[in-house]
Amino acid sequence: MPQAASRSVLAKAWPPVAAIVLTVFLWWLVTSVLSPEHSLLRQTAPQRALPAIADLYQRGVLVSDSAISLWRLLIGLAIAMVIGVPAGLLIGLSTRIQSAATPVMQFLRMISPLSWTPIAVALFGIGNQPVYFLVAAAAVWPILLNTVSGVHAIDRGFLDVARSFHATRLEQLRVVIIPAVRDHVRTGLRLGLGTAWIVLVPAEMLGVRSGLGYQILNARDQLAYNQVVAIILVIGVLGSAVDFVASRLPGRTFNK
Repeated sequence: MPQAASRSVLAKAWPPVAAIVLTVFLWWLVTSVLSPEHSLLRQTAPQRALPAIADLYQRGVLVSDSAISLWRLLIGLAIAMVIGVPAGLLIGLSTRIQSAATPVMQFLRMISPLSWTPIAVALFGIGNQPVYFLVAAAAVWPILLNTVSGVHAIDRGFLDVARSFHATRLEQLRVVIIPAVRDHVRTGLRLGLGTAWIVLVPAEMLGVRSGLGYQILNARDQLAYNQVVAIILVIGVLGSAVDFVASRLPGRTFNK
């Protein structure tokens, strides 16, 4: 049994490990062998970018700016959840409201969140507030639309049973509707998280002096492209970690 278990673990582990090794090899080949000798591209090679991560950590930059970026992401996502989930429930439960709101939703959700940058800066000035606004604007639509889809997917029999027991609208919402849409909200949160994480980095280039987006600009201004790539790698790792945590959020549960 131990040998069989180890073979099973190895069989699952080697494809992603091989893909990572191949990716790093191609990265090294393009930046260290195929690029011109004096090209800035050589600064982005793995043998220069990976040690730069340790250097940023030792300087105390990496942890603090990563924490600040994650905090901005969480605040923006919280705002998007507070707006998106109740609005999705309201729209999903009322065909009249959905009919009225659909044209406006379709129009607004097709606007790039970064298009709101001048308005966000004009309204909130320079600082964290416009970043929160842009992150929330990116995340709210996946959350809202998936909540609406979750409401539409509810088995009407559950609502009929609740009504037969004279459950109030609030009791139906708490006992039937919210547990039923939990998986859809989680999916919307993961989709919103991916979009918000992409928007967060350019949003942090809008005058704030902290965060991973700011550090990319700072490294670029110093022509330290090994640090630019190092921060990009950190952004990818952190984004994957946050998505992994979001995928482990509790799903729908019904007492049987």
